[in-house]
Amino acid sequence: MNYRLLAQLALLFITTQALGLFVGNYLISQDIHTTIVSDNPDGVENGIGLIVWILIMTGVLLAIIKFVSEKILFILLKGLETLAIFGSAFIVLLPFGLDEAAILSLSALLVIVRIVKKDNVLLRNVSSTVAAAGAGALIGASIGIFPILVFLLLMAAYDFIAVFKTGHMVTLAKSITNKNLSFTYAMPASQPMQGKGGNNTAGAKAGSGKMVKGHQFELGTGDMVVPLAFAVSVLSAALKVLPMPYALLPSLGVLAVSLLGLGFTVHMASQKVGRALPALPVQALLMAIVFGLIKLSGIM
Repeated sequence: MNYRLLAQLALLFITTQALGLFVGNYLISQDIHTTIVSDNPDGVENGIGLIVWILIMTGVLLAIIKFVSEKILFILLKGLETLAIFGSAFIVLLPFGLDEAAILSLSALLVIVRIVKKDNVLLRNVSSTVAAAGAGALIGASIGIFPILVFLLLMAAYDFIAVFKTGHMVTLAKSITNKNLSFTYAMPASQPMQGKGGNNTAGAKAGSGKMVKGHQFELGTGDMVVPLAFAVSVLSAALKVLPMPYALLPSLGVLAVSLLGLGFTVHMASQKVGRALPALPVQALLMAIVFGLIKLSGIM
């Protein structure tokens, strides 16, 4: 088991989710939200609408990847990254009591530093954390439990199909991960030495126990954003019947099993360099089960 990789995963997950819950709680308390499809946050069309938007964006990105040069692709993706970082940073800074000019300045500063230090992996993880925390918090504060649950399960099914059936998620990942953009987290990790079987898994089973450095594991921000959005929506519902800090407990419960599911998937994927596995199916299943148990218990 690659403990270094799992430790990095846990740190990134906990940091992103803690920041996202903090921001999400502020957005809920201030009734700050966005319209997904309709103004009714409990309308199932909002959950379905999120999936439709993702499918449209995916289709556009795949077309761009297919028909434009690498240079233009990088410029376009960098532009999307810049917008995502700036917008998410603005959202994340709202709870800190800064005036609007300071928030705009700090958001712009993060974008500028990210552009100047475009190859810095640590800075990329920081900006990915901010982007995921801001996006997940806003989505969760804008949509009710039922539509976000529909979205969670549909995203899990889509993740499975996009990796194992159509393979287009792998195509997207390959086009993004080598550009050091803030659409993924980077986790430098050791890997099992090659055994006679010709792959890392065989090497590990051979019992050498030795690891070699040089591989960088990439994790999509979606595997952080979707659980966070669900957790913030759960928090919004819990706040109607429970005081703080007890209202956080249901969200912490679903996030705990989400981390377990993500850790399991990352562990399995790390056994063979280059293997792509969808994380959301396991995460979504565990989160839905725990949320169901919470509802049955009468806590909320």
